[in-house]
Amino acid sequence: MSRAQASAHRGRAAARIVMLPGAFNTASDFAAARFAEAVSERGLALDLVFAELGFEHVADRSIVQRLSAGPLREARDAGCESVWLGGVSLGAYVALGFAECRPGEVDGLCLLAPYLGTRLVTGELRQAGGVERWDPGVVAAHDEERRLWAFIRSGLPAQLDVWLGYGRGDRFADSQALLARTLPTAAVDCIDGAHDWATWRTLWGHFLDRWPARAAGATNGAHG
Repeated sequence: MSRAQASAHRGRAAARIVMLPGAFNTASDFAAARFAEAVSERGLALDLVFAELGFEHVADRSIVQRLSAGPLREARDAGCESVWLGGVSLGAYVALGFAECRPGEVDGLCLLAPYLGTRLVTGELRQAGGVERWDPGVVAAHDEERRLWAFIRSGLPAQLDVWLGYGRGDRFADSQALLARTLPTAAVDCIDGAHDWATWRTLWGHFLDRWPARAAGATNGAHG
């Protein structure tokens, strides 16, 4: 799959984050939003990879294998001790879905303003009174959205470090808030903002400000 390395330091870093764009974005949009510069400005030893997200690969689910055999395998082969997957909007949805399909292959998720499915499913969740009270029933193999929410409902793996950031004015804020209530308070950053790059850039900066503590936790075998 197409991707661009965006190393923001000298030498090999022990950690790498693979970031996926939204449905109508490209990997180059991360560069335009100065995501790599934000890492450099903080002096963090952190590798970034911006990967393209082909909608056809999302539709046929080949994106899971492409990520596993591509940038994520490359990160492990390069000796990275901590490998994260993240993205914005649809990219964040894919990252969360990857963690459901391939448990243990990534150490953390950086979810910026994730698209979390149609209002049909999120409406069921709200009507039930929240994720924990929702009964997904028997989820069909092809029902991506319900399978993802069932994964969230079952409790995300303790060894998976998850960080969620979104804007209060995001058009998907209702569903993002449902996810937020399943996570520790320290793992959620909700700020004023919309579903746009200005908000995501601010959230990315907040995530990086907290990165040293997360990196230390991973080194010690603990996830926050």
